[in-house]
Amino acid sequence: MRILATYNIKGGVGKTSAAVNMAALAAGQGLRTLLWDLDPQGAATYLLRVKPKVRGGVRKLIERRSEVDALLKGTDIEGLDLLPADFSYRHMDLALGDTKRPEARLGQLLGPVGRDYDLAILDCPPSISLVSESVFETADALIVPLIPATLSVRTFEQLVRFVDEKVADPPEIVAFFSMVDRRKRLHREVVDDLGRRYPQVATAAIPAASDVERMGVERRPVVSYAPGSPAGRAYAALWEETVDRLGLR
Repeated sequence: MRILATYNIKGGVGKTSAAVNMAALAAGQGLRTLLWDLDPQGAATYLLRVKPKVRGGVRKLIERRSEVDALLKGTDIEGLDLLPADFSYRHMDLALGDTKRPEARLGQLLGPVGRDYDLAILDCPPSISLVSESVFETADALIVPLIPATLSVRTFEQLVRFVDEKVADPPEIVAFFSMVDRRKRLHREVVDDLGRRYPQVATAAIPAASDVERMGVERRPVVSYAPGSPAGRAYAALWEETVDRLGLR
């Protein structure tokens, strides 16, 4: 099982939208896909019409007193299962801190279901924390959404340095721009400049579009209710580029 994680130090940059749409696209291509919503806010869980509840909470899960396969939920998308969020995930750092090898724990939790899935996508909370460090050790690749603004670029550069310097076996990084409005000069300049300087930045970009905002109303991925829209085509292009970069075929 390959493991991807949608991650950014900042919130509100399109991380969950990418996780849900990419998971739906992967399942649509026949990959047995698991999405783990690690964010206590539970946005991915909400979008997939699942109750944000993990029986026994985060402590029991991290201590491996809960069987992961018993916590999984099916979704309306064939081939896509969900390990839901739970509000107790806000204490996940503390629970991980009480284990002997916290950086390895998320991978250990996923181990028993590894044979049941081709792909796992972790939707991560926005932070630099013990949770994110465990994600960095567990994931084969980080999928990093960026908005075309100077501070977003700065946090990306910080992330690249942190992963290179602090992670023993660093994951690959595939970054992409979201909420892009190419009518704005600053957006064009930031997208073009970072794409030239960092090979990790994908050419596919997600536009600022009402179809993405509608996900909260539809409670479905854009690629399900508006696959032919600019946003739907952009997510599909991003997924295909990710597949090619990471050799997921």
